[in-house]
Amino acid sequence: MGKSKVLIVGGTGYLGKRLVKASLEEGHETYVVHRPEINVDIERVQMLLSFKEKGATLVSASFNDHQSLVDAVKLVDVVICAISGVHLRSHHILLQLKLVDAIKQAGNVKRFLPSEFGTDPARMKNTIGAERVVFNDKMEVRKAIEEANIPFTYISANCCAGYFLGGLGQPGHYLPSTDFVHLLGDGNKKAIYVDEDDIARYTVKTVDDPRTLNKTVYLRPPKNILSQREVIGVWEKLIGKELHKSSISKQEFLANAKDLDYAWQVGMGHYYNVFFEGCLTNFEIGDEGVEATELYPEINYVSAVDYMKRYL
Repeated sequence: MGKSKVLIVGGTGYLGKRLVKASLEEGHETYVVHRPEINVDIERVQMLLSFKEKGATLVSASFNDHQSLVDAVKLVDVVICAISGVHLRSHHILLQLKLVDAIKQAGNVKRFLPSEFGTDPARMKNTIGAERVVFNDKMEVRKAIEEANIPFTYISANCCAGYFLGGLGQPGHYLPSTDFVHLLGDGNKKAIYVDEDDIARYTVKTVDDPRTLNKTVYLRPPKNILSQREVIGVWEKLIGKELHKSSISKQEFLANAKDLDYAWQVGMGHYYNVFFEGCLTNFEIGDEGVEATELYPEINYVSAVDYMKRYL
C-alpha cells in the first residue's frame, strides 16, 4: 500500500509549518487547510504559496463552515491538527470538536492526530493551577474522538526546545544568558527537550505505523533528558564561563505567578509542573503508550548540546 494522504490543520503555525515540511519530505500527498480570510495576512499567504511550490495542495476550509471541513477531510486518509494551545499565542483547542464532527461525518479517516504535542494531559489530572484548562480541553477532545470511534494517535512531545532550552528553563526567556540564571527549586528535576523539527518528523512517522494506532507516542530522546542544572552546565561549557545562580522556591514561584495576567499564569503553571514536580519523567510508559526514539532509531535527532550551539 502507498503512503497515506495527509491533511494538516494549522499548517502555518509554529509546529504546523514543520509538520507540512516533514509530511512532504516523507513522501505523503499533503494537503494544507487555509481559512478563506487568511488573504489579509500576507506572511501566511506567502508561507502557503511556499508549501504549494514544494508540492502541497492548499484546501480552503473554516471551522465556521462545517461542510467545508467535511469536504477537506474527505480528500485524505489522515488528519493532523496543530492549532495553538499556548495561551501566550492563542488557545483554540476546543475548536477541534468541530473537526471531530467533520471526521465522523466524512467516515473515511483512518487516523486523527489532534493538537497535543506537550505534556500528556491524561497524566495531569491532579493539577490545580490555571494550566488545568489546557489539560481539561485536550481531554475533552480526546473523549470526543474516542466516543466517535475515530482511530487516533496522541503525540506527547514534552518540551519544545525553543521555548525551554533557549532560556535555560526560565519562563519568558528564549535566549540564554551569559551572566545570570534563576534555578527553579533545586534545579534537579529532569525534563525532556525536543527540537521542533524532530517533533514534526517523529509525528509524521507515526501516521502509517500500526504500532502507534490508538496509542500515545512519547518523545523521549535519551540525550535530551536533562535537569535544569544540566542544561545550564551544557551552556556554561559551550561559552567557557560559569553563570551566577540564584534559586526560586516553590512558594515564591507560585506567589509570583498569582500576580500575572491569566495567559502568563497558564504558562507559569506548565513550568511549575515540569521543573518543580518533574511531571515529564515521574512515570513509566505503560501498555497504552510507545516511545518514539525506540520506534524510529533511524531518525538522527538533534541533541540538547547541538541545539544549544545555535545560540553561540
